[in-house]
Amino acid sequence: MILRPGESVLREFERLQLVEQTLRGELASLRDLPATTTDGERVQLLANTGLLADISPGLANGAEGIGLYRTEMPFMISETFPSEEEQLHTYSQVLAAYRGRPVYMRTLDIGGDKPLPYFPIHEENPALGWRGIRFCLDNSSLLMTQLRAMLRAAGSGEELHILLPMVSNTGEIDAFQGLLGDALEQLAGEHVTVRRPRIGIMVEVPAAISLLPAWAGKLDFISIGSNDLSQYLLALDRNNPRVAGAYDHIHPAVLHEIARIAATAKRMQLPLSLCGEMASDPAAVVFLLGTGVRTLSMSASKLPRIKWLLRSISAAEAEQLAQQALELDNVAAIRQLLEGALQQRGLGRLLGIE
Repeated sequence: MILRPGESVLREFERLQLVEQTLRGELASLRDLPATTTDGERVQLLANTGLLADISPGLANGAEGIGLYRTEMPFMISETFPSEEEQLHTYSQVLAAYRGRPVYMRTLDIGGDKPLPYFPIHEENPALGWRGIRFCLDNSSLLMTQLRAMLRAAGSGEELHILLPMVSNTGEIDAFQGLLGDALEQLAGEHVTVRRPRIGIMVEVPAAISLLPAWAGKLDFISIGSNDLSQYLLALDRNNPRVAGAYDHIHPAVLHEIARIAATAKRMQLPLSLCGEMASDPAAVVFLLGTGVRTLSMSASKLPRIKWLLRSISAAEAEQLAQQALELDNVAAIRQLLEGALQQRGLGRLLGIE
């Protein structure tokens, strides 16, 4: 914070403000256009959300659906676990706002950096502890309530996709499928019209990468949770100020594993998406496009910039750059390669460079 900025600092701030306003005006014209590369590859751009207040910004910025609906957010602002009817009310509004578009709802993902004030969990190492699908399966009545609310909200529509967080073994998927079957059977017995939703996992735990081929018949799609996956691959807590400076999602080890996941998803013929900070990092997006990722989910405000990038580059170029990036062994060289390519294509403003 600059308390008494000089005239030169003020002029620079005003210049940057004008550049930003001009860019926003240009990007607004892209809202209703598809994110199609110069050689015709279509990329689906989705929004991350967790609160009803996030719905309008997503639609206003051209989101084609919700790639990550964080169901824990309503739990975190409540004074107790929301009832089935309360969850039904919330999920119905989300699905109605994006009718005809995919909505990926992540099952309750608490623990770690997402505590519930009315259900404290004390652990020495919460990042590796009782969270995600582990918590839900150990509290199956909570998960059953949530599943019933999701299914009732979706009804006979095709929008609902259910995402399972922190999956690390086959038993977790099988146990979830069993509970889902029970929920569907219960609702059918109550004469409630529902359909079986598409089920997928968030690839966040490195163990899941090796097991993906074994899950071919159990999943309908795959989503990469790039924040946690990067953190676990690098053994770095991105929220710890002592080591956060060493965290970077375009670390070569992370890129190699993402390329591996993309190749596996292609062999499995399963749709692949990615959410997390990588999805809105221009340099990372070039790499993701080059490895075959065709669905990205990010904060609504970042959608126009990434659409501009995608409409300004070819998938063939991105593939070449991705291959070159995979041959490099350090973050600085990778960023120099990918960001340099963006500048050469007149996209420096995405990086804060004119």
